[in-house]
Amino acid sequence: MTALTIEALCAEARKFAEIESAHAEPSLYGVTDGKAVGTYLEHKFRAFLTAGHDYTAGNSASGIDFPELGVDMKVTSIKQPQSSCPFKSARQKIFGLGYALIVFVYNKVDNAEDHTGTLSIEHTIFVEKERTADFQMTRGLRLVLDSNGNEDDLVAFMADKMLPVEEIEAHNIAQELLAGADMRQGYLTISNALQWRLQYSRIIAEAGAVEGIIKVR
Repeated sequence: MTALTIEALCAEARKFAEIESAHAEPSLYGVTDGKAVGTYLEHKFRAFLTAGHDYTAGNSASGIDFPELGVDMKVTSIKQPQSSCPFKSARQKIFGLGYALIVFVYNKVDNAEDHTGTLSIEHTIFVEKERTADFQMTRGLRLVLDSNGNEDDLVAFMADKMLPVEEIEAHNIAQELLAGADMRQGYLTISNALQWRLQYSRIIAEAGAVEGIIKVR
């Protein structure tokens, strides 16, 4: 048994995706609930990892699947590549979620003859935590800064984009950005809700072409 690293996680994710894409699963036949499919795949991947690696699984306290690595696992259908994510702070839209993502994007195909469902893993993508902010929010704020925008300009942009934050906090963020806070270009689309809605179409398109968006398979 070896310790789990991010490199090993990605290598195992690649192997798992290849194996799972060829597996016909009776319990998935006719299942249309994306949450049920996601739970199935998450549990199976954890079991796959446990066979060869020592790692601490996440729990409700840690909030992510691989807390020692700072990585959360997401499973989503290619038909609507998105998932929910706990809301911690509006700052996550600007500075990132605070952890990396390993994303499995599947296309489910049912076989009526043998009553099985197969999850063809179309994309497996690792998103470094520095790239997990919202694309439009970070792009716009960076443009304001590059155009010699001041504190009021930054706050106005955040308000226009309906960032769920009080005005005092918006000014605090603006001051931090003007002072040189590290804000990388994000590549997720993060929709406002009681939970964030993460949408993955852009990382699917950019995987392997942008630093920090790694095409695992």
